[in-house]
Amino acid sequence: MKAEQVKSELKKMADRKRAAVSHRFFKTGPGEYGHGDLFLGVTVPDQRKIARKFTKLKYPEIEKLLLSSWHEHRLTGLLILIDQYEKADLADRKNIFNFYCRHLDSVNNWDLVDVSAPRIMGDYLINQERKILYKLAGSKNLWHRRISIVATLAFIRNHDFRDTLKITRMLLKDDQDLIHKAAGWMLREVGKRDLLTAKEFIDQYHSEMPRTMLRYSLERFSAEERKYYLKR
Repeated sequence: MKAEQVKSELKKMADRKRAAVSHRFFKTGPGEYGHGDLFLGVTVPDQRKIARKFTKLKYPEIEKLLLSSWHEHRLTGLLILIDQYEKADLADRKNIFNFYCRHLDSVNNWDLVDVSAPRIMGDYLINQERKILYKLAGSKNLWHRRISIVATLAFIRNHDFRDTLKITRMLLKDDQDLIHKAAGWMLREVGKRDLLTAKEFIDQYHSEMPRTMLRYSLERFSAEERKYYLKR
């Protein structure tokens, strides 16, 4: 199995009209967060189908996909890596985690982060030292910071909220809306499982939280509660 075969499969499903929509949707213009990203115009379900055909692709070939300028190459490479991780034993999961960490610069748009960070980085760190998340949270790289908070979704699903709350505090002054949305999303996920913990955090930090972060965090609250917090 070769990366070129994956690329060929993706090319067959390319759609120019869909690619044009993706370029606008993922903000690829000058000065925008996705500046320079390239799209073939392949749907995510189709990418998943292709990924399932290449689940035994070796690291050097996955690396070729991750280093590609084409968004669908990188996403399909990540989908293959996720599948390998979920089927792996602990030793192989460590290898996949390390491989993923070496290629974080290829995880460079919000959908790439959101599909992979919880399922590889977050899952692996459930029973491991988590210093890497704090290093990423302090990074100048927007996507590294998003990885740091979105990866904690794996912990939240285990009713472990500590790192989510600590990293959210680190990101309160972040100047990027994509970080505000991600942190608010994670707080909302905390609230689904432990509304009191989420409320305590919001009570303490609502005046410091960017408006978008606060709004996202309140989506599971009643209309009256949302109005109360947003007015304060």
